[in-house]
Amino acid sequence: MVIFGIISSGGVSAITDSFIDIPSVIITIGGSVSGLLASNKMKDFIGGFKSITLAFKERKSDPGEVIENIIRLSNVARKEGLLALEEAANDIDDDFLKKGIMLVVDGTDPELVRAIMETELICVEDRHKKTIAFWEKWAELGPAWGMIGTLIGLVNMLKNLQDASTIGPNMAVALLTTLYGSLIANWLCSPIATKLSLNDSLEMRMKEVAVEGLLSIQAGENPRIIEEKLKSFLSPQARNSMNRDEDGRGEE
Repeated sequence: MVIFGIISSGGVSAITDSFIDIPSVIITIGGSVSGLLASNKMKDFIGGFKSITLAFKERKSDPGEVIENIIRLSNVARKEGLLALEEAANDIDDDFLKKGIMLVVDGTDPELVRAIMETELICVEDRHKKTIAFWEKWAELGPAWGMIGTLIGLVNMLKNLQDASTIGPNMAVALLTTLYGSLIANWLCSPIATKLSLNDSLEMRMKEVAVEGLLSIQAGENPRIIEEKLKSFLSPQARNSMNRDEDGRGEE
């Protein structure tokens, strides 16, 4: 949309003639990236850039599927006992759920199971928040360095008002750094941080469903009661979708 706006008013040549300025790029991008480097350890700095791929990956996150797995496991436990869950867990890809199942099979105290699973939840969320904070920090630094570039351009312009030929280039630096800083924040960093936050929320919801489901199985609750309890984690739309799927399977 930005490129369209530039071309529609000034033609293709306007991109290189008016909107690309090397000093502005160095001030805004170089300054903000340097600020990121100063704000993070090198490992987190490199990992933060790599995490951009996570925003474009469509991760499988279906709480309804987790609930279906829990119900299947609860039926196995009810018919064959908790020890039978170990074999049933082989068909599950979720490592977090598998870990919980093995704790239940080993006869771990329910409170300890909850403590172990919730500790892992906290650790996973902390790692996610560190990555999200990287992009939020860059979204904060981009416009700030754009403003620094604007001030540099204005200072240079005001010091050389007697030379009219310097006003245009210095004003270009002043305006383009602000533009670049705004693009860094609003085109790149803020959307990625928001997407990663959404992924984190969905993953945490799935893991919370798994914890509650496993503890209910360990407590020997009725599979139907477990299902209704876990459906409370879902939105009404997702709940209705699950009910329709169950009705379809019932008809078959």
